[in-house]
Formats: sequence, C-alpha cells, structure tokens
Amino acid sequence: MTLFAPAPRRRSRSRTIGWVLVIAAVVLGLLASALPSPYLIEVPGPVYNTIGAQTQGSGKDAKQVTLIQIDGQKTYPTGGALDMLTVGIQGDATNRPSWTAVIRALFTKSEAVIPVSAVYPTGTTTEQVTKQDEADMQQSQQSAVAAALVQQGYDLPTELRVGSVQKGSAADGRIDEGDVITGFDGTSLARNADATSLRDAVAKHGTSTPATIRVERDGKQRTVSVTPRSEQGTPLLGVGVTEHYDFPFTVSIKLQDVGGPSAGMMFALGIIDKITPGKLNGGKHVAGTGTISIDGEVGAIGGIRQKMYGAKAAGATVFLAPADNCGEVVGHVPDGLDVYRVATLGQAVKDLETIGAGKSTATLARCGS
Repeated sequence: MTLFAPAPRRRSRSRTIGWVLVIAAVVLGLLASALPSPYLIEVPGPVYNTIGAQTQGSGKDAKQVTLIQIDGQKTYPTGGALDMLTVGIQGDATNRPSWTAVIRALFTKSEAVIPVSAVYPTGTTTEQVTKQDEADMQQSQQSAVAAALVQQGYDLPTELRVGSVQKGSAADGRIDEGDVITGFDGTSLARNADATSLRDAVAKHGTSTPATIRVERDGKQRTVSVTPRSEQGTPLLGVGVTEHYDFPFTVSIKLQDVGGPSAGMMFALGIIDKITPGKLNGGKHVAGTGTISIDGEVGAIGGIRQKMYGAKAAGATVFLAPADNCGEVVGHVPDGLDVYRVATLGQAVKDLETIGAGKSTATLARCGS
C-alpha cells in the first residue's frame, strides 16, 4: 500500500485549473478584441503644406494641385513649409473601436481616447457631423482670407447671409435661406458686420416684442418683423448666418476631404506669405493650428497633442499653438519640436519673422512661460 497515491490527482487538478484559466484569458482577450467600446480614438492625421501642393485624384488621374491659388494679385516665391494639421478619428457614430484598441491607445503618447459624444452628440449621425465639418471648413477658409487681408491693411466690406432657417423657429416663414441681413432694429448691418454683432443685438432686444429686421432678397430691400424666442435662456431668431466678404482679388483654397475650422490660422499665414515679398518662415519647416476670426483672433482647437506628433512626424521643427490650448501642450511636446504660444494672427506673423530671420527667440511667448 502506498500512502502517497492521491498526489497525482492533485497535480492533475492543478493542471486542469491552469488550463481553465488560460482558456478563460483567451476567451476574454477575444471578446475584448471583438466587442465595441463606447469610445473613439484620436490619432495624428494627414499634414498639408499651405504654401505647397496636394495630390488630388488617383492612378492616371493623379495630379499636383497648389493648395492656395491667388488670381488678380502679385505673388512671391515661398520656401520651406507652413503645415496645417489634422486629426484622424478611429470609429464613428455607429462603428466603435474595440476595447483592445482603446487600451492600446491609452498607452500611446500620440493617441487619445474620447467619448463618442465628443464628436457625435446624442441624436446626430455620421452624415450630419460630416456635413457640419464641411461647412466649418468653408467658413474657416473665408475667415482666413479675410483675416490675412485685414492684417495686410485691406478694408473688407462684409455681409451677413442666411445659410439656414430652423423649421418651426421664430424666423421660419419670415426670413428665407439666402437672405442678406442688412439691419436690425434700425442699426445697419450692411458693411463690416459679423455674426457676433447680430447675436448680441438679438440678445439685447429680448423676446417680449417683435424686432424689425431689414433683409435683401432677390436684389430688393424689405422689412420683416420677427419676435425672438428663448431657447435655453437665450433669445434666438432660429437662423444660421455666415459672413461673406467682398475681396479685392480671388483666393481659392484647393483642399479635399478635410473638414473643421482649425486650419484657419495656417491658411491665413500661407496667404500672407504668398502676397508679401520674402519667405515669412525663412525657409524653415513650420507647423501650426488654430481657428481664425476676421479680426485675427486665434482660437482653441481639439486634438492638439495628436497635431504636435503629426507635425513632428512630417519634419516640422517649429509649432505655433493657440494660447488657449497651452494647458494641453505643457508636458506633451514631442522631442525636437519648438512650440510657441500665439493669440493673434499679427503675433504669429511677427514670431515667424523673428524665427525665419534667425534672431533670438528668447522674448517670444511659450506655453508654460
């Protein structure tokens, strides 16, 4: 009789438990790789040189197209690069990244995990967001041209054109898409007006009495009466208004398949570089990001960490960051990238003139300083 006979059974059971754990881990891993998460992943997107060209078309139809084209105005040679940057999004409103992809992104410096609602608010579709991004890009290009010309001393007449009328809103049936708003309560909005001026006037008027609005429709002036309605405590007409400018010459921006407003500053810098003598960047490889307003204010954007890594990968050594994004910049700058903080287009131009000329940059603003 052997007193230790049961020992092999214990070893057998240990092996069984071990295999169960291995199989469970494999199954969980497979589920993690297959199950969608409630998140999206931001990654560095394509980079475009605003003073260069973009390849458009494919195969035999592929051709190089100058990104910024100017007609009716003398232009000058440029050099180096003034890169605008994009952010790629992995996933959309209905197709989400797997948990495995999300976990990997959490440990990747150049990527970020964001809630789906950050890109696709509840109730919106991928198509709706894409359409809005396209509209934002078109408005950004118009604002960039305007900001560049104003910075160069041009006086630009502006008109407020109605791009959309919300169904069932205060303006529905009274103001039409395509109308140009030329006055509000006796105040002229016919020249050098902006959408902010109209919003402020509506807010000041309130919701208790009808407002008198002058519009130009089919070449004729007419007066309409609209009582603003309160939405979340704010008096609104229910119209989407865009700013249209009377430019002294033609500027066309030939960029395909890119949406959003964040390239405004770099478009403006590219235009200024082309219409002024010398190389604004001194021939250096510069990248940057930021929205732009007609008065040259540089606004914050999303995905700045991904854009910095995209700039570095494209070969940039200088990066212009919006002042309002500095909190996201500090501690996340890729090695070899020199980042400067800008709040206005005028400041960005002066910074580039300093950097391009090889002068000391000790006095230039930086994030964290």
